[in-house]
Amino acid sequence: MEDGPAAAYALRMSPDAPRVPYADPAAGAAVKAADRAHVFHSWSAQGLIDPLAVAGAEGAYFWDYDGNRYLDFTSGLVFTNIGYQHPVVVAAIQEQAGKLATFAPAFAVEARSEAARLIAERTPGDLDKIFFTNGGAEAVENAVRMARLHTGRHKVLSAYRSYHGGTATAINLTGDPRRWASDTGSAGVVRFWAPFLYRSPFHARTEEEECARALQHLEDTLVFEGPATVAAVVLETIPGTAGIMTPPPGYLAGVREICDRYGIVFVLDEVMAGFGRTGKWFAADHHDVVPDLMTFAKGVNSGYVPLGGVAISAEIAATFENRPYPGGLTYSGHPLACAAAVATIKVMEEEQTVESAAHLGEHVLGPGLRELAGRHPSVGEVRGLGAFWALELVRDRETREPLVPYNATGEANAPMAAFGAACKKNGLWPFINMNRTHVVPACNITEAEAKEGLAALDAALSVADEHTV
Repeated sequence: MEDGPAAAYALRMSPDAPRVPYADPAAGAAVKAADRAHVFHSWSAQGLIDPLAVAGAEGAYFWDYDGNRYLDFTSGLVFTNIGYQHPVVVAAIQEQAGKLATFAPAFAVEARSEAARLIAERTPGDLDKIFFTNGGAEAVENAVRMARLHTGRHKVLSAYRSYHGGTATAINLTGDPRRWASDTGSAGVVRFWAPFLYRSPFHARTEEEECARALQHLEDTLVFEGPATVAAVVLETIPGTAGIMTPPPGYLAGVREICDRYGIVFVLDEVMAGFGRTGKWFAADHHDVVPDLMTFAKGVNSGYVPLGGVAISAEIAATFENRPYPGGLTYSGHPLACAAAVATIKVMEEEQTVESAAHLGEHVLGPGLRELAGRHPSVGEVRGLGAFWALELVRDRETREPLVPYNATGEANAPMAAFGAACKKNGLWPFINMNRTHVVPACNITEAEAKEGLAALDAALSVADEHTV
């Protein structure tokens, strides 16, 4: 597009364009005071947090009321794939609000129909029916329900080192410590180890060994659980929050074959990895694998209005052709959210966001992060693709001892806290989880902005290096 809102946005995104955050400390103090008085924050001890009051955001940056600007290497929670405040998407939301701000999900609505069509055009294989939800956790909930009803079975297998959401079934499928406090055990959830060569649970030395042993472990687990009792295997195509561990070649195809052999529904969770994040529309496209159900959210509309969903295969959709599907939400396929999705997908096509993410990973982030690893002893491994990367930080490269213990808090987490503070001091907002920092900026970040972030990471890693042996 040569003129209009997209051109104006491209100008603001250029490295030469001025970005002047304004300062209004009194307003910031009022925002902070109201937050601390009334907002109950997720995943937090309420008295121990100090949330930043955000004054504004644009592109890959946001700023506070004191005039401090941060390059966002988190994309919010890995969802602003096209950056903040894209004017084309903002205008689409405004236009939809003036046309039809809301309507119940049982009706055919233009924005909803078009969003479903555009999503179905991009999902792999025959995943052509779209069930809309309000976010990723609800998408996983409904995918599991569909699988259980379709198969008439009750067990579901999911992996350690995974995250699938905070609702009842989704949190019990999750394989990280956020599950523990709510681990009443959604009936029939069984966990297994997915491949992760750097910290192989199978004592593998090569990707080929890791793949073969992980597939054998999965099949052994199924055999001992009873394949005829298992409705679904649920996997993040590339685990996100747990560490961005790209599966070895052949693994997902192997899971597909196992599921087919035992009549099990294969569910891929693409909530974080989907919509351009990995340099493809979906991470499954890197492996030429088509699941039976695929969950999505986040990047579908860059998080501008809450939206998620399940893409459904023809076979599973046929199960509910003459049998009601017992599930739904008041705001499913909300017109504002769907209008944002339509605009986001069109922007991604016109501005080649998916291709930009692929280029960024191959030519900027990948080489840049590997160069940092060569100079910083605290970096044990670099892994990722597209705009989806993780640095594994360690105390000792030889033993691979993590920089901080698993699920560390308080003083035990001091090295990672110091690293995070150094990032922020240098104008970079980092994504930190346990002993890792993830590099997950907007998929359309410029090369200059990416290099700015890498320079800030370089300085902060010197702080992490102080804790190595």
